[in-house]
Amino acid sequence: MTDQQLVNKVLHGDTASFSIIIKNTEALTAQIVFKMINNSEDRRDIAQDIYLKAYAKLSGFRFQSKLSTWIAQIAYNTCLNYLQKKKLVFPDNKYPDKNDEEFLEVISTNPLHDEVENEISKKELTGILRTEIENLPPIQKTLITLYHNEELSYEEIARVTELPEGTVKSYLFRARKALKENLLKQYKKEEL
Repeated sequence: MTDQQLVNKVLHGDTASFSIIIKNTEALTAQIVFKMINNSEDRRDIAQDIYLKAYAKLSGFRFQSKLSTWIAQIAYNTCLNYLQKKKLVFPDNKYPDKNDEEFLEVISTNPLHDEVENEISKKELTGILRTEIENLPPIQKTLITLYHNEELSYEEIARVTELPEGTVKSYLFRARKALKENLLKQYKKEEL
């Protein structure tokens, strides 16, 4: 069933079709919530809130993107609002300067492979990498997950986060750079 068919069914009173929408989008939504929110009780409340908002706003969905992208955007904004209330969004609690030169830098390959992968097994690297990703600020952690795990494009991530594509690229660059530095600092002497 297409997104449009599902939405039309829900809008015409078939609430059971909304459970299909939830099933189709829950993995992406969970990735966002789990990467942005640490408290498990808050995660449950936020996930419920995301789908309540999606249901309430469904008549406003205009099919300009995939339904999953639209719901991911609701998830991201809901989590972001939670983090802003708790003042946990960015390390310096502000958005980056859009005139920053680093803003324009894009890294297209994983910076960890050349320096780390040859030294330790892929299994160990995966575990270490997961641990270090969890230590990133919530926004960077989420963007890394959306790009590398969910394989969303920069454009799709920009739609989900409502950040300019350049900001998405910059945050991904910074996240990768932080991961690289943390991995080299943390593990080079001990493990490598």
